[in-house]
Amino acid sequence: MKKIGIDVRLTYYRQGGIAEYMRQLTNALAALAPPYRFHLLHNFRAQETLAFQRGNYYTPCHHRLEGITLGAEIFPRRFDLLHSPDFIPPLFGARRYVITIHDLAFLLYANIQTADSLRYYAGRIQRAVRQADHIIAVSHTTRDDLIRLLRVSAEKITVIWEGIHPSFRVLEHPVVELPDDYLLFVGTIEPRKNIPNLLQGYAILKSRQKTVPKLVLAGQKGWLSEESFAAIEGLGLQQDVIWLGGVPFNELPALYNRAKILVYPSLYEGFGFPPLEAMACGTPTITSDRGALKEIAGEAALYVNPDEPESIANGLQKLLSDESLYQTLREKGLAHVRQFSWEQTARQTLAVYEKVLA
Repeated sequence: MKKIGIDVRLTYYRQGGIAEYMRQLTNALAALAPPYRFHLLHNFRAQETLAFQRGNYYTPCHHRLEGITLGAEIFPRRFDLLHSPDFIPPLFGARRYVITIHDLAFLLYANIQTADSLRYYAGRIQRAVRQADHIIAVSHTTRDDLIRLLRVSAEKITVIWEGIHPSFRVLEHPVVELPDDYLLFVGTIEPRKNIPNLLQGYAILKSRQKTVPKLVLAGQKGWLSEESFAAIEGLGLQQDVIWLGGVPFNELPALYNRAKILVYPSLYEGFGFPPLEAMACGTPTITSDRGALKEIAGEAALYVNPDEPESIANGLQKLLSDESLYQTLREKGLAHVRQFSWEQTARQTLAVYEKVLA
């Protein structure tokens, strides 16, 4: 029986984003009972254990010598295939390699990336796409970026959309200790999420009408988050903006359910979970007309220009005042998210494994 390794070490360091992709994909793969021996590469300190056989590894994620030390650690395992969901595989150690590319923000928006991110991803991505036997892209947008920016052959890439966890659904009695009908943003507070422009748009909306719902920011502090929090004070929004910090995964469905609108004006996403999670909870969504967001949200969202705070204000004003549009987007959203499931993601990922191992 062929042996497949999946590198899930990042789950020790992070909760959302790529780490959540690892959790949901491995769980969905296990439910399919595939005809392979799976082995998961965990950080040796991790308390969390996912589906399949666990192995403990000492190489830290994103270490400068990771390509060598992780390769040395996995070499005795003799993997027929290693899947690296965090872009970059080790230099050696397996017979075949599959990588998942979530976005190329570190190339497209280098000015709003951390030095560590640029060193790790931008500095190694060329080698990673050459070494990979096949690449999974989480959207057609990311696929097109790979072809355009890194000259990857289209035949080497398979687009596999990510799924939505079944916890995200309409709840009859969601319990959240927040004001009624708030506006919601979910995501890490970092430059790419465009919080300063969201706050300026919100301030413009408040200058136009007397009654405006509170704005709730749900997400942990990322790099350069100081600019976003300074904008709250600079715009005089201390009484209008509520920052919750990082919200546990199991509390997010209720948070989405109680929100009036999700507003997600990100500058760039390779996929974008929050708009789909909100739609699954029956919450209409305003998002950016950039990156993969139009591909992923389809006709079920209201789009704004993230570079223009007035566009964000106009979008909020329109959706708050037009009940017909509000209900239409709610219904479209609930229908739209039915095409996203982790089972489908897992089946398509297995097909990639089969192709590479053939």
